[in-house]
Amino acid sequence: MKLQLHTTYGGGNWDEQFTQTVLFVPGETENRVVNLYPEIAFQTLEGFGGAITDSAAYIYSLMNAPQKRKLMETYFSPERMNYQMVRIPIDSCDFSVEQYEAWTESGALDFSRVEKYILPMLRDAEAAAGRKLPLLLAPWSPPAHMKTNGQRHQGGKLREECRAGYAEYLCRYIEEYQKRGFLVRALSLQNEPKAVQTWDSCVYTAAEEKAFLRDYLRPALEKHGLTGLEIYLWDHNKERVYEWMRDIIDDTTDPMVTGAAFHWYSGDHFDALDLCRQRFPDKKLILSESCIEFSKFDADDHFGAASLFAHEMLGDLNHGICFFGDWNLLLDEEGGPNYVGNYCLAPFLFDTKKKQLQPQLLQQYMEHFSRTLTPGSVRIGMSRYAEGVEVTAWKRPDGSLALVLLNKGEKEAPVVVRLNDQEAALLLMPRSISSAVIE
Repeated sequence: MKLQLHTTYGGGNWDEQFTQTVLFVPGETENRVVNLYPEIAFQTLEGFGGAITDSAAYIYSLMNAPQKRKLMETYFSPERMNYQMVRIPIDSCDFSVEQYEAWTESGALDFSRVEKYILPMLRDAEAAAGRKLPLLLAPWSPPAHMKTNGQRHQGGKLREECRAGYAEYLCRYIEEYQKRGFLVRALSLQNEPKAVQTWDSCVYTAAEEKAFLRDYLRPALEKHGLTGLEIYLWDHNKERVYEWMRDIIDDTTDPMVTGAAFHWYSGDHFDALDLCRQRFPDKKLILSESCIEFSKFDADDHFGAASLFAHEMLGDLNHGICFFGDWNLLLDEEGGPNYVGNYCLAPFLFDTKKKQLQPQLLQQYMEHFSRTLTPGSVRIGMSRYAEGVEVTAWKRPDGSLALVLLNKGEKEAPVVVRLNDQEAALLLMPRSISSAVIE
């Protein structure tokens, strides 16, 4: 039995990566051990993905053909990051070049803005993947005239008399994608329903979202033959995900709800995911959005950003998620465009002045997960010896075992991977991430 290890450390340059093969030998080591227990099984992984926003797709339109091909193949080819699903906003969000919506007074939906930037990028992603990519659609705001404040931004609520019309709008929006041959798998009821933002936003209470789902959206989905769609609650920060599920799911709504989506911007709250799994074991948990916001983090701290992301991914995976979704697949050199200046990091940036595609250290860290933990993998039992060494362990569909190990410290970290009575001794580099496959 052998362990093949790939490591990225330091700044992630090519001379700061290496691959090694370590053989397992019999042993009884007690210290600095990571124990693996394949007989204990948890959730099944559906994969990883990211978002095609108006901003990402606009920047994509500025790139030349080789640059586009490199981006798409890195993200979506089975040999690289192997992204499985794409999240797309319904109408504009903050990561749009400008505000827009498909609603028109005539009643016909104007899909021209989606067709201009988002659909060409999505088609290229599907070509690189060699298959249809399931879509998760998420609204940031209903059409402005349906809201109490009469505008897409600054919060506001969905007017009660517009609930039926909005449910119809969402169904027809989904059908516009279907007419063009795309596979819409899932719908989030509302992005960040407790956030009043200077960009597109809409506020709900749990009771309001429950009533909209039960009394308006579900009947509309039935009318349009869309009941096979996955429906996700919450789609906001983890600290309230359990409460939202508790307050919405009952005997009536339970069959309507696939699970909960959440973001990471308010801290770890991994225990909240445990509460959700304990009370609602049949519901899926997905991280639908995560990014490094430049308003909160140093844009030049590449290792800090990448290691923070890896910590989040490890924690979410170890506490029950089946899908991890990044935010923008691509942004410009400033972390935009963003029509309200809410800039953030993406795994790829494109310097619009130099016309250069710039992979970030974050991209390398994320590839350790998405390339190693293949769809259909099942998380297995594991224990680790210290907080400073973070680990997740999975059994892949081919029977091999896969690990991702993070060492955020400034010193080397020795690790003995122990499987039954066999051991493999590793040395994790300082400030490094490693992925391993055991065969």
